[in-house]
Amino acid sequence: MSFSASWHTLLNELDELPDGATLRTPLSGNQFRISDVQEQRIVIEFLDRDIDPNRPLQREQFETMYTRITDEPDGFELDRLPPDADPYPAVWSLHPRFEIDEQQGVIVERDGPTGSQLVETEPDTDVADADRTEPDLAVYADALLLIDALERHDMDSLEGLSTAALVNLYTLLSDVQRNANELRTDVRGVLLGRLHHDQPISGQYGSVQRTSRRNRSLKDDETVLETLDAAGIDRERVTSVDSSKVDEALEVVEVAESEVYDIDESEYVRKAEVHDEQKETRLQGLKDQLAAAEGSEAEELQDEIEELEARIEELTEFESGTAFHTRSEADP
Repeated sequence: MSFSASWHTLLNELDELPDGATLRTPLSGNQFRISDVQEQRIVIEFLDRDIDPNRPLQREQFETMYTRITDEPDGFELDRLPPDADPYPAVWSLHPRFEIDEQQGVIVERDGPTGSQLVETEPDTDVADADRTEPDLAVYADALLLIDALERHDMDSLEGLSTAALVNLYTLLSDVQRNANELRTDVRGVLLGRLHHDQPISGQYGSVQRTSRRNRSLKDDETVLETLDAAGIDRERVTSVDSSKVDEALEVVEVAESEVYDIDESEYVRKAEVHDEQKETRLQGLKDQLAAAEGSEAEELQDEIEELEARIEELTEFESGTAFHTRSEADP
């Protein structure tokens, strides 16, 4: 199929989109809608930008991307896109023969029907609430207990809290931190398989991007010393005292630890024990209290939740970079 035929197929698909249909860019995760369809360009409107949300996508750029996709049997790698160009593959994904494979990080031509970057934007409230389930996660239970404890005490004056209250807070904070870190590690592992570019991907509460960390560890001593010897470096310049070997020596000689170590002692609080039964009893009480909320109490609780969600969304709105209006000759 020629580009001209594919282009008009795409325009027909865009004309058939329902009102409010939203697409998501594969790299940055930004959401946008089609605001105008013309023969020579497609105008989109980003949903997460207050400044200059509208942006025209030119037909010539779509043609360039079409050529790149059809020339690559295994698909065009999205990492090769220039900055701010990822709306193009998102729009192309509406064509019945083009599909974005986020696991492989490519947009590829298929022989049969394909998926698209369309996202559900306004789910039915009743359905969304019905789908909510209580997660079987330690961090969820501990977070509920921590919220309850925070609401019961004046956190503006820690000095005024009883010792028992401080112990409870410290224990719950420690548990939430540990379990949240474990869950964060699991989430990070899944995200790494979906990030293919250094561009940030945004969500409602923030953004993430793939990066790398360079870790070094010395090879065995003999390899290192021989390599440096061959380069003319004296061994004494790179050898130092090993604390583990010093400790072994102190066990067999009568030398005080303070003679070879500078010792600085500091005190800290360590969680010694967790009363799991007490936590479970209090947690069940909180769940029963929420389940028993009816009438005006339930309505007040719902109003408070909606107000809190609105405040969180307002405070955590993520604004991506400015729109890209210039045209690259090499890439779409």
